Amino acid sequence: MAEATLDLSGAQRAAIFLLGLGEAGAAAVMKHMDPKEVQRVGEAMAALSEVAEEQLIGVVQEFADKASRTSAIGIGAGDFTRRVMVQALGESKARNMLGRVMRNRDTKGLDALKWMDARSVAGLLCQEHPQIVAIVLASLDADHAAAVLALLPEEVKTDALLRIARLELIDPSALLELDQVLEKQLGNFQKLPPTTVNGLDTAAAILNHLDSSSETALLEGMKALDEDITEKVTELMFVFENLAVLDDRGMQRLIREISVDELVVALKGVDEKVQQRFFKNMSSRAADMLREDMEAKGPVKVSDVEAAQKGILAVASRLSDEGEIALGKGEDDFV
Repeated sequence: MAEATLDLSGAQRAAIFLLGLGEAGAAAVMKHMDPKEVQRVGEAMAALSEVAEEQLIGVVQEFADKASRTSAIGIGAGDFTRRVMVQALGESKARNMLGRVMRNRDTKGLDALKWMDARSVAGLLCQEHPQIVAIVLASLDADHAAAVLALLPEEVKTDALLRIARLELIDPSALLELDQVLEKQLGNFQKLPPTTVNGLDTAAAILNHLDSSSETALLEGMKALDEDITEKVTELMFVFENLAVLDDRGMQRLIREISVDELVVALKGVDEKVQQRFFKNMSSRAADMLREDMEAKGPVKVSDVEAAQKGILAVASRLSDEGEIALGKGEDDFV
Protein backbone atom coordinates (compact mmCIF):
# COMPACT_ATOMS: atom_id res chain seq x y z
CA MET A 1 0.00 0.00 0.00
CA ALA A 2 2.97 2.31 0.63
CA GLU A 3 3.74 2.40 -3.10
CA ALA A 4 0.45 4.21 -3.76
CA THR A 5 1.54 7.20 -1.67
CA LEU A 6 5.29 7.02 -2.19
CA ASP A 7 5.46 9.98 -4.57
CA LEU A 8 2.98 12.17 -2.69
CA SER A 9 4.11 15.25 -0.78
CA GLY A 10 2.88 15.96 2.72
CA ALA A 11 0.49 18.58 1.38
CA GLN A 12 -0.89 16.12 -1.18
CA ARG A 13 -1.41 13.48 1.51
CA ALA A 14 -3.23 16.02 3.67
CA ALA A 15 -5.32 17.12 0.69
CA ILE A 16 -6.41 13.55 -0.09
CA PHE A 17 -7.27 12.88 3.54
CA LEU A 18 -9.30 16.08 3.84
CA LEU A 19 -11.12 15.41 0.58
CA GLY A 20 -12.11 12.06 2.04
CA LEU A 21 -13.65 13.82 5.03
CA GLY A 22 -16.11 15.76 2.91
CA GLU A 23 -16.78 19.50 3.02
CA ALA A 24 -17.92 19.75 6.64
CA GLY A 25 -15.17 17.54 8.00
CA ALA A 26 -12.44 19.23 5.98
CA ALA A 27 -13.64 22.68 7.05
CA ALA A 28 -13.63 21.61 10.72
CA VAL A 29 -9.99 20.51 10.42
CA MET A 30 -8.76 23.44 8.33
CA LYS A 31 -10.06 26.04 10.76
CA HIS A 32 -7.35 24.83 13.17
CA MET A 33 -4.56 25.23 10.59
CA ASP A 34 -2.51 28.37 10.11
CA PRO A 35 -2.91 30.41 6.88
CA LYS A 36 0.23 29.05 5.24
CA GLU A 37 -0.84 25.46 5.87
CA VAL A 38 -4.30 26.18 4.51
CA GLN A 39 -2.77 27.71 1.39
CA ARG A 40 -0.45 24.75 0.77
CA VAL A 41 -3.17 22.17 1.30
CA GLY A 42 -5.68 24.23 -0.70
CA GLU A 43 -3.29 24.41 -3.64
CA ALA A 44 -2.74 20.65 -3.42
CA MET A 45 -6.51 20.06 -3.40
CA ALA A 46 -7.00 22.26 -6.44
CA ALA A 47 -4.24 20.44 -8.31
CA LEU A 48 -5.73 16.98 -7.72
CA SER A 49 -7.56 15.95 -10.87
CA GLU A 50 -8.67 12.66 -9.34
CA VAL A 51 -7.81 10.45 -6.37
CA ALA A 52 -7.25 6.75 -6.95
CA GLU A 53 -8.83 4.37 -4.46
CA GLU A 54 -5.41 2.93 -3.65
CA GLN A 55 -4.14 6.40 -2.78
CA LEU A 56 -7.01 7.03 -0.37
CA ILE A 57 -6.48 3.65 1.26
CA GLY A 58 -2.75 4.33 1.53
CA VAL A 59 -3.22 7.76 3.08
CA VAL A 60 -5.72 6.44 5.63
CA GLN A 61 -3.40 3.56 6.48
CA GLU A 62 -0.51 5.97 7.04
CA PHE A 63 -2.71 8.12 9.26
CA ALA A 64 -3.82 5.13 11.33
CA ASP A 65 -0.24 3.91 11.74
CA LYS A 66 1.13 7.31 12.75
CA ALA A 67 -1.79 8.17 15.02
CA SER A 68 -1.47 4.90 16.90
CA ARG A 69 2.17 5.77 17.69
CA THR A 70 1.39 9.31 18.84
CA SER A 71 0.70 9.45 22.57
CA ALA A 72 -1.50 12.55 22.32
CA ILE A 73 -4.08 10.95 20.02
CA GLY A 74 -3.04 7.32 19.82
CA ILE A 75 -5.92 6.13 21.94
CA GLY A 76 -8.97 5.79 19.77
CA ALA A 77 -7.15 6.54 16.51
CA GLY A 78 -8.58 3.39 14.95
CA ASP A 79 -12.09 4.41 15.95
CA PHE A 80 -11.59 7.86 14.44
CA THR A 81 -10.25 6.44 11.20
CA ARG A 82 -13.22 4.08 10.94
CA ARG A 83 -15.69 6.95 11.43
CA VAL A 84 -13.87 9.10 8.86
CA MET A 85 -14.02 6.36 6.24
CA VAL A 86 -17.69 5.60 6.90
CA GLN A 87 -18.53 9.30 6.61
CA ALA A 88 -16.56 9.68 3.40
CA LEU A 89 -17.53 6.48 1.59
CA GLY A 90 -20.64 5.10 3.23
CA GLU A 91 -20.92 2.05 5.49
CA SER A 92 -20.61 -0.75 2.94
CA LYS A 93 -17.70 0.58 0.87
CA ALA A 94 -15.89 1.85 3.95
CA ARG A 95 -16.00 -1.56 5.64
CA ASN A 96 -14.58 -3.20 2.53
CA MET A 97 -11.81 -0.62 2.24
CA LEU A 98 -11.03 -0.71 5.95
CA GLY A 99 -10.62 -4.45 5.77
CA ARG A 100 -7.95 -3.95 3.13
CA VAL A 101 -6.27 -1.26 5.22
CA MET A 102 -6.23 -3.40 8.33
CA ARG A 103 -4.80 -6.43 6.57
CA ASN A 104 -1.66 -4.33 6.20
CA ARG A 105 -1.52 -3.50 9.91
CA ASP A 106 -0.69 -5.63 12.94
CA THR A 107 -4.16 -5.71 14.48
CA LYS A 108 -5.40 -8.18 17.03
CA GLY A 109 -7.99 -8.65 19.71
CA LEU A 110 -10.20 -5.69 20.42
CA ASP A 111 -8.48 -3.50 17.82
CA ALA A 112 -9.48 -5.91 15.07
CA LEU A 113 -13.11 -5.94 16.24
CA LYS A 114 -13.38 -2.17 15.89
CA TRP A 115 -12.95 -2.51 12.14
CA MET A 116 -15.55 -5.23 11.70
CA ASP A 117 -19.19 -4.65 10.80
CA ALA A 118 -21.80 -5.14 13.51
CA ARG A 119 -23.19 -8.38 12.06
CA SER A 120 -19.74 -10.00 12.02
CA VAL A 121 -19.04 -8.98 15.61
CA ALA A 122 -22.47 -10.22 16.73
CA GLY A 123 -21.81 -13.52 14.98
CA LEU A 124 -18.64 -13.97 17.01
CA LEU A 125 -20.36 -13.10 20.27
CA CYS A 126 -23.79 -14.74 20.03
CA GLN A 127 -22.64 -17.95 21.76
CA GLU A 128 -20.23 -16.33 24.20
CA HIS A 129 -20.59 -15.69 27.92
CA PRO A 130 -22.29 -12.34 28.69
CA GLN A 131 -19.13 -11.11 30.46
CA ILE A 132 -17.15 -11.54 27.24
CA VAL A 133 -19.94 -9.76 25.35
CA ALA A 134 -19.83 -6.93 27.89
CA ILE A 135 -16.07 -6.46 27.55
CA VAL A 136 -16.30 -6.34 23.77
CA LEU A 137 -19.19 -3.86 23.70
CA ALA A 138 -17.53 -1.63 26.29
CA SER A 139 -14.48 -1.43 24.04
CA LEU A 140 -16.37 -0.32 20.91
CA ASP A 141 -17.76 3.08 19.97
CA ALA A 142 -21.25 3.52 21.42
CA ASP A 143 -22.95 3.52 18.00
CA HIS A 144 -21.01 0.43 16.92
CA ALA A 145 -21.77 -1.31 20.22
CA ALA A 146 -25.47 -0.46 19.94
CA ALA A 147 -25.61 -1.95 16.44
CA VAL A 148 -23.96 -5.15 17.69
CA LEU A 149 -26.21 -5.34 20.76
CA ALA A 150 -29.33 -5.06 18.60
CA LEU A 151 -28.29 -8.22 16.74
CA LEU A 152 -27.64 -10.37 19.82
CA PRO A 153 -30.16 -12.86 21.27
CA GLU A 154 -32.75 -11.24 23.53
CA GLU A 155 -31.65 -13.22 26.57
CA VAL A 156 -28.09 -11.88 26.23
CA LYS A 157 -28.85 -8.17 25.78
CA THR A 158 -30.02 -7.22 29.27
CA ASP A 159 -27.41 -9.31 31.06
CA ALA A 160 -24.60 -7.88 28.94
CA LEU A 161 -25.72 -4.28 29.42
CA LEU A 162 -25.93 -4.69 33.20
CA ARG A 163 -22.43 -6.16 33.21
CA ILE A 164 -21.18 -3.16 31.21
CA ALA A 165 -22.74 -0.78 33.74
CA ARG A 166 -20.92 -2.60 36.56
CA LEU A 167 -17.52 -2.55 34.83
CA GLU A 168 -14.71 -0.57 36.44
CA LEU A 169 -11.61 -2.56 35.55
CA ILE A 170 -11.06 -5.12 32.82
CA ASP A 171 -8.61 -7.73 34.02
CA PRO A 172 -5.91 -8.81 31.54
CA SER A 173 -7.07 -12.42 31.91
CA ALA A 174 -10.46 -11.39 30.54
CA LEU A 175 -8.75 -9.81 27.56
CA LEU A 176 -6.80 -13.02 27.04
CA GLU A 177 -10.04 -15.01 27.03
CA LEU A 178 -11.50 -12.60 24.52
CA ASP A 179 -8.51 -13.01 22.26
CA GLN A 180 -8.94 -16.77 22.36
CA VAL A 181 -12.46 -16.24 21.08
CA LEU A 182 -11.02 -14.31 18.18
CA GLU A 183 -8.32 -16.95 17.65
CA LYS A 184 -5.59 -14.33 17.70
CA GLN A 185 -2.14 -14.50 19.20
CA LEU A 186 -1.51 -12.00 22.02
CA GLY A 187 2.09 -11.00 22.36
CA ASN A 188 2.53 -9.18 25.65
CA PHE A 189 -1.08 -8.85 26.72
CA GLN A 190 -0.30 -10.67 29.96
CA LYS A 191 1.94 -7.76 30.96
CA LEU A 192 -0.71 -5.10 30.49
CA PRO A 193 -2.18 -3.43 33.58
CA PRO A 194 -5.93 -3.60 34.19
CA THR A 195 -7.95 -1.36 31.88
CA THR A 196 -10.12 1.27 33.58
CA VAL A 197 -13.68 1.40 32.26
CA ASN A 198 -16.50 3.81 33.11
CA GLY A 199 -19.19 1.18 32.85
CA LEU A 200 -22.14 3.41 33.77
CA ASP A 201 -21.26 5.98 31.10
CA THR A 202 -20.66 3.25 28.53
CA ALA A 203 -23.99 1.55 29.19
CA ALA A 204 -25.81 4.90 29.00
CA ALA A 205 -24.11 5.78 25.71
CA ILE A 206 -25.04 2.43 24.17
CA LEU A 207 -28.67 2.84 25.23
CA ASN A 208 -28.72 6.33 23.71
CA HIS A 209 -27.92 4.80 20.31
CA LEU A 210 -30.71 2.21 20.40
CA ASP A 211 -34.22 2.74 19.09
CA SER A 212 -36.83 3.70 21.68
CA SER A 213 -38.56 0.31 21.92
CA SER A 214 -35.26 -1.55 22.42
CA GLU A 215 -34.11 1.05 24.93
CA THR A 216 -37.32 0.75 26.97
CA ALA A 217 -37.30 -3.06 26.94
CA LEU A 218 -33.67 -3.23 28.06
CA LEU A 219 -34.14 -0.68 30.84
CA GLU A 220 -37.15 -2.61 32.14
CA GLY A 221 -35.18 -5.85 32.05
CA MET A 222 -32.21 -4.24 33.79
CA LYS A 223 -34.45 -2.70 36.46
CA ALA A 224 -35.92 -6.10 37.28
CA LEU A 225 -32.42 -7.46 37.89
CA ASP A 226 -30.69 -4.46 39.48
CA GLU A 227 -32.78 -1.37 40.19
CA ASP A 228 -29.91 0.64 41.70
CA ILE A 229 -27.58 0.24 38.71
CA THR A 230 -30.42 0.91 36.28
CA GLU A 231 -31.30 4.16 38.05
CA LYS A 232 -27.67 5.32 37.82
CA VAL A 233 -27.52 4.48 34.11
CA THR A 234 -30.80 6.27 33.44
CA GLU A 235 -29.52 9.42 35.16
CA LEU A 236 -26.56 9.47 32.76
CA MET A 237 -28.59 8.96 29.61
CA PHE A 238 -28.93 11.93 27.29
CA VAL A 239 -32.59 12.64 26.58
CA PHE A 240 -34.31 15.20 24.39
CA GLU A 241 -35.28 17.41 27.34
CA ASN A 242 -31.57 17.90 28.10
CA LEU A 243 -31.32 20.04 24.96
CA ALA A 244 -33.13 22.81 26.84
CA VAL A 245 -29.91 23.44 28.78
CA LEU A 246 -27.91 24.20 25.61
CA ASP A 247 -26.70 27.79 25.48
CA ASP A 248 -28.20 30.06 22.81
CA ARG A 249 -25.25 29.67 20.45
CA GLY A 250 -25.38 25.88 20.72
CA MET A 251 -29.14 25.79 20.22
CA GLN A 252 -28.91 27.99 17.13
CA ARG A 253 -26.17 25.78 15.70
CA LEU A 254 -28.31 22.69 16.29
CA ILE A 255 -31.40 24.26 14.70
CA ARG A 256 -29.41 24.97 11.52
CA GLU A 257 -28.60 21.27 11.21
CA ILE A 258 -32.09 19.80 11.57
CA SER A 259 -35.13 19.86 9.32
CA VAL A 260 -38.29 21.77 10.20
CA ASP A 261 -40.41 18.66 9.58
CA GLU A 262 -38.37 16.66 12.09
CA LEU A 263 -38.52 19.46 14.66
CA VAL A 264 -42.30 19.81 14.28
CA VAL A 265 -42.77 16.16 15.25
CA ALA A 266 -40.11 16.12 17.98
CA LEU A 267 -41.52 19.16 19.79
CA LYS A 268 -45.03 17.68 19.88
CA GLY A 269 -43.92 15.40 22.68
CA VAL A 270 -42.20 17.85 25.06
CA ASP A 271 -43.34 20.43 27.60
CA GLU A 272 -43.63 24.13 26.84
CA LYS A 273 -40.33 24.99 28.56
CA VAL A 274 -38.37 22.90 26.07
CA GLN A 275 -40.38 24.24 23.15
CA GLN A 276 -39.67 27.82 24.22
CA ARG A 277 -35.91 27.17 24.19
CA PHE A 278 -36.19 26.31 20.50
CA PHE A 279 -38.59 29.17 19.69
CA LYS A 280 -36.33 31.69 21.47
CA ASN A 281 -33.39 30.83 19.24
CA MET A 282 -35.30 31.27 15.98
CA SER A 283 -36.43 34.42 14.24
CA SER A 284 -39.93 35.57 15.20
CA ARG A 285 -41.22 34.63 11.76
CA ALA A 286 -39.62 31.17 11.85
CA ALA A 287 -40.93 30.54 15.37
CA ASP A 288 -44.45 31.56 14.37
CA MET A 289 -44.35 29.30 11.33
CA LEU A 290 -43.11 26.41 13.47
CA ARG A 291 -45.97 26.90 15.94
CA GLU A 292 -48.46 26.96 13.06
CA ASP A 293 -46.97 23.78 11.59
CA MET A 294 -47.21 22.06 14.99
CA GLU A 295 -50.87 23.03 15.35
CA ALA A 296 -51.68 21.95 11.80
CA LYS A 297 -49.91 18.63 12.30
CA GLY A 298 -52.53 17.32 14.68
CA PRO A 299 -52.04 14.17 16.79
CA VAL A 300 -48.77 12.31 16.22
CA LYS A 301 -47.86 8.74 17.17
CA VAL A 302 -45.60 8.47 20.20
CA SER A 303 -43.26 6.25 18.20
CA ASP A 304 -42.93 8.98 15.54
CA VAL A 305 -42.16 11.60 18.20
CA GLU A 306 -39.51 9.37 19.77
CA ALA A 307 -37.94 8.63 16.38
CA ALA A 308 -37.75 12.36 15.55
CA GLN A 309 -36.23 13.13 18.93
CA LYS A 310 -33.67 10.35 18.51
CA GLY A 311 -32.70 11.80 15.13
CA ILE A 312 -32.17 15.27 16.59
CA LEU A 313 -30.21 13.83 19.52
CA ALA A 314 -27.95 12.04 17.03
CA VAL A 315 -27.26 15.37 15.30
CA ALA A 316 -26.58 17.01 18.68
CA SER A 317 -24.18 14.21 19.57
CA ARG A 318 -22.32 14.62 16.26
CA LEU A 319 -22.03 18.38 16.73
CA SER A 320 -20.72 17.79 20.24
CA ASP A 321 -18.10 15.34 18.93
CA GLU A 322 -17.05 17.95 16.36
CA GLY A 323 -16.70 20.60 19.07
CA GLU A 324 -19.51 22.71 17.64
CA ILE A 325 -21.72 22.58 20.75
CA ALA A 326 -21.19 21.62 24.39
CA LEU A 327 -23.23 18.77 25.78
CA GLY A 328 -23.16 17.10 29.17
CA LYS A 329 -24.75 14.00 30.64
CA GLY A 330 -27.40 14.47 33.25
CA GLU A 331 -29.16 17.61 34.38
CA ASP A 332 -26.26 19.06 36.39
CA ASP A 333 -23.45 18.34 33.97
CA PHE A 334 -24.04 20.80 31.12
CA VAL A 335 -21.50 23.55 30.49
